[in-house]
Amino acid sequence: MGSPPILAVLAVIVAKALVVIVVLLTAFAYMTWLERRLISRFQVRIGPNRVGPFGLMQPLADGIKLFFKEDFVPAGADKVLYYLAPGLAMVTAFTAFAVIPFGPPDVQLFGVPLFQISNPNAGILFVLAVTSIGIYGIILGGWSSNSKYSLLGALRSSAQLISYELGVGLAIVGVVLLAGTLQLPEIVKEQSGFFFGFLPRWNIFVQPLGFLLLLIGATAETNRPPFDLPESEQELVAGFHTEYGGMKFAAFFVAEYVNVITASGVATTLFLGGWQGPFVDQFPILGPLWFVVKIFAFAFFFIWIRATLPRIRYDQLMDVGWKLLVPLALLNLAITSVIVLIWPSLGGGS
Repeated sequence: MGSPPILAVLAVIVAKALVVIVVLLTAFAYMTWLERRLISRFQVRIGPNRVGPFGLMQPLADGIKLFFKEDFVPAGADKVLYYLAPGLAMVTAFTAFAVIPFGPPDVQLFGVPLFQISNPNAGILFVLAVTSIGIYGIILGGWSSNSKYSLLGALRSSAQLISYELGVGLAIVGVVLLAGTLQLPEIVKEQSGFFFGFLPRWNIFVQPLGFLLLLIGATAETNRPPFDLPESEQELVAGFHTEYGGMKFAAFFVAEYVNVITASGVATTLFLGGWQGPFVDQFPILGPLWFVVKIFAFAFFFIWIRATLPRIRYDQLMDVGWKLLVPLALLNLAITSVIVLIWPSLGGGS
């Protein structure tokens, strides 16, 4: 058989991208609803329950409200960068999800895997690079607003990213050493099977310290409580997006929640076996379902932490990043390297 038509392949790729964007936008909208409902339960309140059954139409009402709010530009703002910043933050948030596999790669159409938009050779490096670019949206938004509160929030966010990106990267290197590849589908494949016949061969059981470091670092990098210093209302009004309203504010809002979903997807792929779960071998279509269930568990954890822990001080934030996460990540990397050297069958993709 000849190779599939190039137009058919492009059509499949574009269709997958559109479906993923729609799903992420829907997930963002209802993650806001879920967060309100869960936090209200944690705090013995009712939460949104007026707009639609159980308040399920509240995200739509919020979107309509933001769409019709007044579009203003602060005096003295750099208009080009002011408008560019929220778009940059949102685009990078969506782009990072392009390489995350959410189902078995053997399910294909025209020779193209259905459950992953793109599969570069260094997929995990692509995720790290794109998420690092996303910080420019926050920095440009804070600087271009011509507001001291926005600028301070942007500076805090950039320092926070630098402090925690190193620990997250080192934690991921441990998984790469075990898998012997940078391709995300192959990392998932290496987590197939069981230890002792019953325990899933997921990296969370092999790299528990690396998983914990990634979880803390991802919480900090997405500016979620207790690491939400860039948006500290008591000190900075609203931080880097103080001078934004309407749909421009909504774009920053979308970027933050999509980044949370992406971070959950990365953690699921690297440490929880990705799409793997019961009956996936017999019914590959269940792969995306298990992937969504695992992401939901991470989303619940992010919300739970927000409802439980108070915001830490800025000096504590820096101390945790440089004095705790980085040394522990280096220790985890050293131990993993020794184990892979002594026990080669555990790593290198074998």
